[in-house]
Amino acid sequence: MVLEPTAPKSLADPAALAARHALRDASHIAPIRALARRIAAERGAPVPDPDPLDGGTAARLLLLLETPGPTVLRTGFVTRDSANGTAANLFRFLAEAEIARRDTLIWNAVPWVIHVEGALNRAPRRAEARAAAPYLAPLLALLPDLAVAVLAGRFARECAPALTALHPGLPVIAIPHPSPTYVCTSPEVPARIGQGLAAAARVLRQG
Repeated sequence: MVLEPTAPKSLADPAALAARHALRDASHIAPIRALARRIAAERGAPVPDPDPLDGGTAARLLLLLETPGPTVLRTGFVTRDSANGTAANLFRFLAEAEIARRDTLIWNAVPWVIHVEGALNRAPRRAEARAAAPYLAPLLALLPDLAVAVLAGRFARECAPALTALHPGLPVIAIPHPSPTYVCTSPEVPARIGQGLAAAARVLRQG
C-alpha cells in the first residue's frame, strides 16, 4: 500500500518512493531539476531533486536549509517526507503553520552532497559556501512568484544579504535549523521555528 504524504517519513515506504519518482518529469519542477543537474556536473557531486509534490517553479515560499544530509540519496529528493528526524520536524512545523505544499520549494544553501559515503553529517565549510553562492541567482530566476524566503539554520542565514541583493524587498525570515539535535536543546527552539513559519504564512496570506 502506498502511503499518502499526510504523515512524516512517508517515503520510508518503497511504494510511496516509487510513486514519487514517477512524478519527476513534472513540468513545474523540470527547470529546477535541470539546474540541479548542472550543479551536479559542475561540482562533481550529487544534487537531490525538488519534491514534485511541492510547488516547484510556482512556489511562493523558498525554504532554504543548509546542505543535503548523507542519507538524502535514499530518496533523491529534497523533501519533508524523508525518513529522518529533520524532515519529520520540518513536516510537522510546516503543517502547524498551515503552509500549503504547493506554495513551497525546499532547497539547500549548498545544494550538493558534501559528505563522503558513510560519513557523519557536518556543516558546510566556507569554501563550499563560496562555491555555492553563484547558484542562488539562477534558482531565484526560476521562481517568478516568490513572496518570502525562510532560512533555516546559521549557515543558511548567511545567504540573507545575497537574497536581499538579488530580490530587493523580499521578506527574509530566519529560523533555527529543524534538526532533532537542535530542536531538543530548548523549548525556545521549536517556538522560534513556529513563530518564523507563522510570519511566513502571514506573508503568503497577504498575497
